[in-house]
Amino acid sequence: MKIIGIIPARYSSTRFPGKPLADICGKPMIQRVYERAKLSGGLCEVIVATDDDRIFECVMGFGGKAIMTDSSLPNGTARCEQAVKNFPDVDAVINIQGDEPLLDPVMIDEAAELLRDNECVTLCSELNDDFGNPNTVKVVLDQDGNALYFSRSLIPYKRNESDLPIYQHIGIYGYSVKFLHEYVALPSTPLSEAESLEQLKILEHGRKIRVKITSSKRPSVGVDTQEDIEKVRALINAEI
Repeated sequence: MKIIGIIPARYSSTRFPGKPLADICGKPMIQRVYERAKLSGGLCEVIVATDDDRIFECVMGFGGKAIMTDSSLPNGTARCEQAVKNFPDVDAVINIQGDEPLLDPVMIDEAAELLRDNECVTLCSELNDDFGNPNTVKVVLDQDGNALYFSRSLIPYKRNESDLPIYQHIGIYGYSVKFLHEYVALPSTPLSEAESLEQLKILEHGRKIRVKITSSKRPSVGVDTQEDIEKVRALINAEI
């Protein structure tokens, strides 16, 4: 099975313009994500899909591979879908978030393994604090390991005393190429718009998302603010 990793990256951002090029201990963030993704054994190639010349030139400058995509695309999934059209022999795509500079390549390997038997996959991990943070997306699973629902709210709500774990969604997705083309063509849905969670569109259209509880213990810090950059710098400096 031939799987490529695609990192969608755009320069414009309401909260953090130029985020992919933000310096993290001497390297732009997009380079750190790219280098972590390249450590995965489950990918035959890693590509940055961008709509910005500055990001494209940065990636090419550190020896990476990049593709220019349409600036009118609504989200990273659509950017992945357009980029994969350049690779007609590829079977599946892993959509790698461009704001995860501490990405554990083990997670990519886990998603790649799931893709052997599923058309759409993602990951989660047990959440032990910060339950009320709406930027921390929660997920609940059915008995077969498929997603029942994703929410920015706390789910499940434990009205009765229970040791049931709370799972945090990890924003790495794998799709068969066929599924990815179908997914992008689906119309938007009420829940996905209400929660501003694109993956809910899949569930609302009656499709399945297989979810694996990751074995990775590496800290995962998504960068949304300058304060997040400082957290990542501290963690990287602690490893040096």
